[in-house]
Parts: sequence; C-alpha cells; structure tokens
Amino acid sequence: MIKKSLITLSLITGCFFAPIKNATAQTTSDSKMNAKVDEILAEMTIEEKIGQLNLLNPGGGVATGAVVSDNVQQKIKDGEVGGLFGVAGPDKIRIAQDYAVNDTRLGIPLLIGSDVIHGYKTTFPIPLGTSASWDLEMIKKTAQIAAQEATADGINWNFSPMVDIARDPRWGRIAEGAGEDPYLGSQIAKAMVEGYQGDDLTKENTMIATVKHFALYGASEAGRDYNTTDMSRVKMFNEYLPPYKAAIDAGAASVMSSFNDVDGVPATGNKWLLTDLLRDRWGFDGFVTSDYTSLNEMIAHGMGDLQDVSALALKAGLDMDMVGEGFLKTLKKSLDEGKVTEEEITTAARRILEAKYKLGLFEDPYKYLDENRPEKDILSEESRAFSRKVAAHSFVLLKKDARVLPLQKNAKIALVGPLANNKNNMLGTWAPTGDPQLSIPVLEGIKNVAPKAKISYAQGANITDDKQFAENINVFGPRAEISETSPEKMLEEALKVAKKSDVIVAVVGEASEMSGEAASRTNLLIPESQKKMIRELAKLGKPMALVLMSGRPLNISEESELNVDILQVWHPGVEAGNAIADVIFGDYNPSGKITASWPRNVGQVPVYYSMKRTGRPGEAEGFEKFKSEFLDVDNSPLYPFGYGLSYTDFEYSDIKASSEDLTMDGTITLSATITNTGEHDGEEVVQLYIHDKVRSITPPMKQLIGFEKMMLKKGESKTVTFEVSADDLKFYNSSLEHVAEAGEFEFFIAGSSDNEFKNTFTLKE
Repeated sequence: MIKKSLITLSLITGCFFAPIKNATAQTTSDSKMNAKVDEILAEMTIEEKIGQLNLLNPGGGVATGAVVSDNVQQKIKDGEVGGLFGVAGPDKIRIAQDYAVNDTRLGIPLLIGSDVIHGYKTTFPIPLGTSASWDLEMIKKTAQIAAQEATADGINWNFSPMVDIARDPRWGRIAEGAGEDPYLGSQIAKAMVEGYQGDDLTKENTMIATVKHFALYGASEAGRDYNTTDMSRVKMFNEYLPPYKAAIDAGAASVMSSFNDVDGVPATGNKWLLTDLLRDRWGFDGFVTSDYTSLNEMIAHGMGDLQDVSALALKAGLDMDMVGEGFLKTLKKSLDEGKVTEEEITTAARRILEAKYKLGLFEDPYKYLDENRPEKDILSEESRAFSRKVAAHSFVLLKKDARVLPLQKNAKIALVGPLANNKNNMLGTWAPTGDPQLSIPVLEGIKNVAPKAKISYAQGANITDDKQFAENINVFGPRAEISETSPEKMLEEALKVAKKSDVIVAVVGEASEMSGEAASRTNLLIPESQKKMIRELAKLGKPMALVLMSGRPLNISEESELNVDILQVWHPGVEAGNAIADVIFGDYNPSGKITASWPRNVGQVPVYYSMKRTGRPGEAEGFEKFKSEFLDVDNSPLYPFGYGLSYTDFEYSDIKASSEDLTMDGTITLSATITNTGEHDGEEVVQLYIHDKVRSITPPMKQLIGFEKMMLKKGESKTVTFEVSADDLKFYNSSLEHVAEAGEFEFFIAGSSDNEFKNTFTLKE
C-alpha cells in the first residue's frame, strides 16, 4: 500500500496571501458586516468606542494572572467594557451580558474569553505532549472538543493556540507549544485554529482562536519568562515566524501580543510587528489583544508613562487592552492632546465590533448561553474516552533496553513514586478550567486496566524535599506536598514493597506547576528526593520501568544509564492513569516522538536538531581541539527531535528519489519502504529531512519538510512517498525574499532526526 504526503509549504512559509475560497460569498458577507459595523460606529461616542477596547477580568473565577479588575458591573453599564474573561457558566455570563445589552445606550454585547489551552473540562495532555503524537487530525479534534465544551459554558473567544517555537527547556512555557520545529509547529497551529473555529464562527459550538504570543516569546533569553528576545530578521522569518503565519492563513480571527520586546520595542507597542508585518505583509484582518497587563508593563520596559505606552500601543496596531485599562484611562486625553487620532480609535473599535458580528452576537447576544448544553456537552463519556486515546498516543518510549514493558496483566507490581497516586498533577500546567479531582491517577488506572495484577503501592519520596521550592510551585494549590512522614521512612517503605514484587514501576518527574508560565528552571534534573529513590530501587536489580511526567525536556542522563525502561508521559490530562495503564500493559503500543530535543545537561542549552554547521564542525568521535565542541560532553542531545521507540522495531530501506533532477516548476517523489520487523503491531512516524548543501545564507544541518504516521502489522511492509516541489525548498534570504536556489539537496527518510543522509537530488534553474 502506498501512502502519499503532498508537502505544501506555501501556506506555511511561502506566499503572503491566503487564497479566497469563495470570493463572491466572502464579498457579500463582508458587505453586510461592514454595513452593520458602520451603522453602529456612526452612533457611538468617542468614549463608547474606547470602551470597546477594554477587556476586564472580574475575578472570583479562573485565575490566570495576578491582577483583577474592580467595579466591573458599573463599567459594563457605563459602556466601558468590550469583553470579559475569567468568568464561565451560562448563568453568570447571562448576568454580565444583560448589563451590556439592556443597561447601555447602544446594547453592544460582550466578548467572553478564556484560556482553553489543552481542553476545557475534558483535559487533554499538555500541548508539548499532544504534539508528540504527530497526529494532526487527532490534534484538531482536541480543539473541536475544547470548543464544544467551552462554548457550552458561555465562552466564545479562546486565548489559544500558543504557537511559540521553543528551543530552551529552561523556559516553562515550552509545555504549552509544539516544540522546536517551524514546519511541525506550523502544521499543528493550522490544525488547532481549524479545530476551534471550524468553518463557521456563527455556529454555537465554534469560537474565536487567538494566536499567541506574537512574537518570538519562546526565545526569551536564559529561558527566563517575560525576558527580552533578540534575533536577526532572517532567523525570525525562517525559524520563528512560520507557525504564526500558518495560523493566520488558517483564518485565526485574533492575535495576542507577547510580553517580550522585538528589535528593542515591546511587542505590545511594536508597529513593525503588529501593523507592517501582521497586517500589511500577511494580510491579517482580525483584532489584536494585549497579553495580561502587557500594555502597562511597557512602563517597566522603559517606554514612558501609562499615557505614553497606551498611545504607543494604539498607534502600533493594538486593538484591545487586557486588564490594564490604559486605553480606558488615557486615550481620550491623548486624543485631546493630539497624541492619537479619532481614526485610530475608530479602527480599533471597528475590529472588535467585526469580531462580535462574525460570532453572530448582534443577532443573538445570548446564543452561547443555553443552560441545557453544559450537562450534555461537557465531560461526556465520549470526550473522556478520546482524551484517553490522545494521551496514549502522546507517550514516548525513550528507552527499552531492559525490555520490561509491556507488563503482563497478572504481574506482581511495586508501584512507587510521588506521582503514582496523585490527582493534583495529572492535568498539567495551564489547565485552569479543569478539575484535578476528576482525573484518574496511575494507581487507579492500573486497577482498571489490569484488575488481576497484584499491586503494592508506596509513595517512596516527595516530589521535592525543598520547602521553599515547594512553596514556589504551590501557587495554585497543592502540587508538591511534603509529607509528614520522613524521606527516610518513605524510601524504606518503597524498598520493602519492591523487594516483594516481580517488577517495579516508578512514577516520577515534575509537578504540574514546575513547568508553565512563570515556571522557569535552571536545573533540568528530576528533583534529588526522587533521584535518590530511583538509585536505591535500581540497586535491587529487579526489572524496572520509569514512568516520567514532565512539562519539558529534562536532563535524565543518569537515569538513562540505568538498566530500566523509560516511558515519557508528559502530564496526560483527565484520563492520565487509564492511558498510562493502556500503554504499560500493551493495549496500545507507544508511537510518540519528541518534538523538542532533550539535552545531556543544562549547559548544552539550546540544543536542537536544525542547528547550523560552523566553519569548524565537531564531527569526529571523541574530543578534537580547535573544533566547535565541549570539553566535557558531546554536542548531540541525549534524545533528538523526532525520536521515540516502540515495543516493536521498524526497518527503513530503498530510500530514493524518482529522479536525479527537480525543475523549478516540477515535482519529484521521495520514497522509502518501512518494515515492521518486531513482534508487535505498531505505528511509526515516518519523517523526511533535507539539507541544502550550498545556498546564499548558511543552511541548517537538517530540515524537516514532511511526515506520515502509519500503522504496520508485525512483518508488514509499506512504501511511503513524499511529493516535493521547489516551493518546499524555499527559504528567506538576506533580503527577506522567499526563494528556492538551484543546487544539490541531500535527504533521508527515517524515524527520527538523528540519521545520516541517504540520497540526493538537484534543483535545476
């Protein structure tokens, strides 16, 4: 059976204008919207226009920031609010919408936003985990289910997807994105936007998607959150901007500015970013919101006082101010003083009104407030079952040398570790709408999947013994609790149950809030409290598997040297325990591949597969003086991008091109045969990488341009083919022109980025 993957990058890194599917219908729709919005704007005072630019958080609901708004009810009645977030439920939102519709002069309804990052009540794995599935249809469906549930609770605007490229695992928000690669990140960004928005925003189960954080936030210096960024335009266009562009091309109706600066100007007030690039070059026609108080924070950046930065942001192209109220408090004064124009205020207000029109709120302000929907649409059995499936597909088998997994369902198991029977950490970071107490811990999942297994449980260790560290982690509730039982006693109990068992399963890693926003780490090790437990258990010589939870790549060099199997499960979501049990007992053969390289130690960071060659590349075995190498560790990561094992084994052969030459207006087919040579049926993520040997700016060592996920029964072979054109080989040159240059290209097709080039083709003029 031949699988075909048509690799089309034009919508991801290519042309700047998205195609119009039905120009006549689009023009008619726009005409009606323009007429309605023009009618409303003609009636509005300048104060009412400014009010539409104000996004408030009334507090008392979902905590997503340190500041909450005051006197919200009165501000709505005074026409000073365009949208709310941090509130959910048809009954509560109806009260707020009543104030806007019935108690204001023009009755303009509110936008209702929320951070629905990886599911609403049905929580899926963290996005870094979901990306490891490499399953775009599955990822799209997670967004569809999230939209179904969130809209049932009255929410019509989502602050997701986060598409920041992240190559520094010290940065906690790496957990929220798709990892290090612009091609994969672009594909996932597109899938998420399409999942949230569907093909019609007026439907009651679709919602506005917000692309964030625009832009470059994942490149914060030192991996420290909210920190500065600095990079060349060439690096921006080739490596960091493509996922944002893909989301815009997919029709995302909203964009959120980032906290960091770009070329020395904070993104929230950066005209080149928000207008020249986003609107003029990319053709974005939606609205831009700030991140949480990022407008006000430009004061601390050194850009002036509140009036200065508010005027700067409006003129740059910001349409809505999240929580800070800088627009509300200063724009009228700036208008009177000639620092902003009425046209600029009107343009921003127009974009907010257009979003409300696209949602159908002017026809029915209460369309999302059906009180019968929450019980029917939220946390259904079908959605939970799908969350379980997604989680299992996201797990990555990092090591299988010990061949402990999969376990027998009647095994005598010692289940140990601080995350083995812990509901509070299953959902992962940025799950503010989920309920940890509805999650399935690992112990319960094992009992559900293997009721005949003989399980002995012991906590074994605290997540951390460091009280200050635990306090920093526990901002949103107990995540790293320190037991009253001494560490010595807990370890003794773990060793006792391990000695009586046939196999050890240790569930270890990070608490959920050890990654995420404001959760940067300089130490990427598993906490010492748990490392000590792992060392002592390993000394017993029993078959042992580590089930590793984290929101980021960790440094597990020590653990990888042990005679253990290692299964990376991220933070798997509401069905965590069931999904983990499905995999460790072999009901599902793990197929995940990591989407961010795992370093050998923190000193290697950043390490990623598509780094550029130097003039003195370190490529020999062992250390060479005067080469680009470290004295104490290899250049290569511990686990490279695209890596992941299976309970079975796959062999690649007959990797070839259909022709030696590719013309600028033609196509070429690259293919390989994949054979399942192991003893289990399994899925494999087949990946295509190229290398442009000579070009006008230095090329990356390897570049992903395609992938295909396929199922192979044991003993089965399949051929995968990728059709490639010159468009797929384009890059942004030093003049930021999108070009393909004639020359020789190397390529390989394999199960990870850590492979040698197998063949070549030549692009001809």
